Formats: sequence, structure tokens, C-alpha cells
Amino acid sequence: MLTLAESNEIGAYLPIFLMILAAIGFGVINLVGTFLLGPRRAGQRKGETYESGMTPVGTARKRFNIRFYLIAMVFLVFDVEVIFLYPWAQTFTSLDPMSDASAIWLLRILFFLLTTLVAYLYGYRKGVFKFD
Repeated sequence: MLTLAESNEIGAYLPIFLMILAAIGFGVINLVGTFLLGPRRAGQRKGETYESGMTPVGTARKRFNIRFYLIAMVFLVFDVEVIFLYPWAQTFTSLDPMSDASAIWLLRILFFLLTTLVAYLYGYRKGVFKFD
């Protein structure tokens, strides 16, 4: 039997469980609805590649320059940096300016920014940002 305190703790998670249930239900309803209500006609024209109304040119198995992937990786590095900078800034402003904890937090973020700079310089040296 759950005590009152335990039931309140479980009740705090009820909105999360409802959101997960709603997300799963939404996905299942869409998949089943598409299967039941969707068209079932097949044919040569139906199986062709659709290129936004244009006639497809070449094959989909074309090789891409590695720069596209490197740009994506550098973008992810900066994107993750921005995600981590906001909580760090919120915490750092609440610390005592002359405490040891503030010095440690400052060194941590400087190290993080240094690793980001290294990723940027790596991409720059590889010529990722040069478009012909």
C-alpha cells in the first residue's frame, strides 16, 4: 500500500506519463489511419522518385564532397555549445565572484570554448568554409 507521500511523488509524474502516452497514441493512430485510409494503387509512375515537381536527374547514389559532412559536424558543435552556455550563464551569475567555485566554473567554460575553437580551426584548415 502506498503512503500519502509516495502517492504524491508518483502523482507529480502523471503529466509526463500522459504526454508520453499521447505521443505514442498519436503515432499509432497516424500509422493505422494511413494504412486503413490511404490509397493502395501501385504502378511505374507511382514508384518514381519525386524531386519537387522537377524531372529527376541522375541517380540518388551520387557521392557528396566531405565538406558537407564537416560543415554539419561544425554546426552541431556550435549548436551544442549554445545549448550548454545558457544554463552555465544562469548558474555562473548566481555564484559569489571571489569564491573558488566561480573560478572552477570559469575554467570549465573556458576549456569548453577552447574545444569549440579547436573544432572551428580544424574545419577551417580542412577548407570546409571555402565554397567554389
